[in-house]
Amino acid sequence: MIWNRQSANHVSESVLCSSPGKDKLSMTVNFSEFAKSLTAESAFTVLAMAKQLKATGKDVVELEIGDSPFDAPTAAREAGLQAIHDNMSHYCPSPGLPEFRAAAANFVREEFGIPATADNIAVGPGAKVFEQFFCEAFLNPGDGVLVFSPHFPTYPPNILRRGARMVLKPLKQEFEFRPQPADIEHFLQNDPAPRAIFLNSPHNPTGGVTTEQDCRDIADLIRGRNIAVLSDEPYCHMVWNGKHHSLAAQPGMLDQCVAAYTFSKSYSMSGWRLGFCVSSAPIIQSISLMINTSISCTPPITQLAGKAALEHSAIERDEVMAKFRKKVELLTTGLNRIDGIHTLDPTGTFYVFPNVSAVCNRLGITSHGLALYLLEGADPDFGVACLGGECFGEAGNGFLRFSCAEPDERLQLALQFIQRAITNVERVRNWVENNSRYKLASPYPTPKP
Repeated sequence: MIWNRQSANHVSESVLCSSPGKDKLSMTVNFSEFAKSLTAESAFTVLAMAKQLKATGKDVVELEIGDSPFDAPTAAREAGLQAIHDNMSHYCPSPGLPEFRAAAANFVREEFGIPATADNIAVGPGAKVFEQFFCEAFLNPGDGVLVFSPHFPTYPPNILRRGARMVLKPLKQEFEFRPQPADIEHFLQNDPAPRAIFLNSPHNPTGGVTTEQDCRDIADLIRGRNIAVLSDEPYCHMVWNGKHHSLAAQPGMLDQCVAAYTFSKSYSMSGWRLGFCVSSAPIIQSISLMINTSISCTPPITQLAGKAALEHSAIERDEVMAKFRKKVELLTTGLNRIDGIHTLDPTGTFYVFPNVSAVCNRLGITSHGLALYLLEGADPDFGVACLGGECFGEAGNGFLRFSCAEPDERLQLALQFIQRAITNVERVRNWVENNSRYKLASPYPTPKP
């Protein structure tokens, strides 16, 4: 499937987001077509709804946002405070502090076998910004970009920003949501202007993980070709079976790959806004110019906190990852006990991505409609916030995404509530009648027994 503006408008409706142009019709100046196409990331939209309901007194179990409930590492907090005391509050080089870049290079060498030095590192405010810089570095209007779907919702606007085309290939539950090399080969052979590939492993929202053999196969397909790869790796320490493998570790791939990392997941530092990318020195130089001409630099205070996390917090990090694993197991086991719901045990991430097509077909409701029903319609005093799979593209139809970022007892309450809520057929039908946009037009395909 090739993404276009019509499908963008469809997604806009499904995630309850409005474009800025629709809200200020009296303005003299007109927004660009790109600005009018933008929608907010769906997790933040549902987050705002959940917070609004909680402000009215409703008890909501929040499983919609991918944010850690745990504290940032002790070493990171202490280093951040020390940096404040040391008045590290001025500009630094755009690609990052030399000491942070060296620490990040050492980290990816030791953890993932990526042959990096400080020259292969650029620092940014989280990992998401590198989607934009990657597209600016490699894409021209009309270029084809292969994206495996369901996909992270900020991929499309960054590709559109450059006038490129998003070519979608589905990730399937029967293949453990792993990208299939045959789809890459088809893209390379049949697209009129193949230029880039977006990979995300461990994968949000499905929890799929690309194996080392997958990385070898992908590298063999693209090595030496004019194909750039964004390897989006925020959940690199949330691999529950085996270990994380990066395409950037394959021979020659630093010359074609930009691997992006964040401190938001592994180190519970989402509010610090810190990430970095790894690539060849010439690509890093190009991205550093983009940093220089857009955000100038990432705050030194944040970088010093991150450096301390990389160098001193492995044990604390791994203890938190073990807690996440138990939450994933709890939610996976509980969801599979509910009639009509089927989910894999995610190989990675702190998300569970169950197939709810049987429930949706029985109730005549879309998957995101089911998510909103659980939040606002099933009970006046209690709700569960999650996301419909279509928030991550049409390939997510018939799925829900749950984050595990709540205490275990709250996860248990959510499971009990979901089971009760989807058996109240009359209440669901009444809610759908009042929210007709979420009425299921045709049945979803259901998983094979």
